[in-house]
Amino acid sequence: MRKKTFLTALLTGVLCGSVFGGTDSTSSTTPVLVELFTSEGCSSCPPADKMLANLDRLQPVAGAQAIVIEEHVDYWNHDGWMDKYSSSAFTERQSVYKDRFKLNDDYTPQMVVDGETQFNGSDAKAAVKAIEEARGKPKVGVRLSAFSVEGKAAHVHVEADGLTSAIGAGKADVYVVIALDRAESQVLRGENKGRDLKHVAVALAVNKVGTVNQGEAFRRDVAVKLPSSVEAANLRVIAFVQKGDSGEVIGSALLAANGANAEAVLKGE
Repeated sequence: MRKKTFLTALLTGVLCGSVFGGTDSTSSTTPVLVELFTSEGCSSCPPADKMLANLDRLQPVAGAQAIVIEEHVDYWNHDGWMDKYSSSAFTERQSVYKDRFKLNDDYTPQMVVDGETQFNGSDAKAAVKAIEEARGKPKVGVRLSAFSVEGKAAHVHVEADGLTSAIGAGKADVYVVIALDRAESQVLRGENKGRDLKHVAVALAVNKVGTVNQGEAFRRDVAVKLPSSVEAANLRVIAFVQKGDSGEVIGSALLAANGANAEAVLKGE
């Protein structure tokens, strides 16, 4: 497929996922974390939201698994529409990236790939290039298992391999993200008034759960509090390992609730 057609597919979603082969568990792929800082109050964000969904669905870069997260910032909430998915914690996380990338200000939509590359979140060409580059970097193995929802908390077992000399760090932080698999809003006010906005992988929280060290594997059972309105079957869990100094993401993993044992996922409901 020619690159022009391929990039158009990312933006419009006109091609089916099978064109690019998806992320079959039997294939050899390198996980790459793709964060999108966005807002329902920003008129420039819906195209980026759509492109993120297409990255998630089409998985267009051979040898890479794009693990996507939408992080809704709160600084657009003053402009007539309160984004119910927004959080000051995501704004703070974006601000850390702003300082690392030496930017003058935060902006939306902003896409960050493996903590190392940032660009306008609607730029399909930049997204493909960044994922291709991240695919070739040294990574540590990250695994998620034993996912369940009990009462108002999500439980998951997280493992990460010990860091190697190739990683270039003695320690790194381990994060767990609980996200809505799918979400939708009818926007009544603000810049997107009258629009029906669809989202994927909408982060509810980004939680630091520990540290992995050189030559020492990380294993932990993690519990994360959930809002009472969340449906267990509409969740996905993401774990990633990130260097504290440079912000480089050196490993990530995804577990979708609809891919786990349904009885375990719905326990306690």
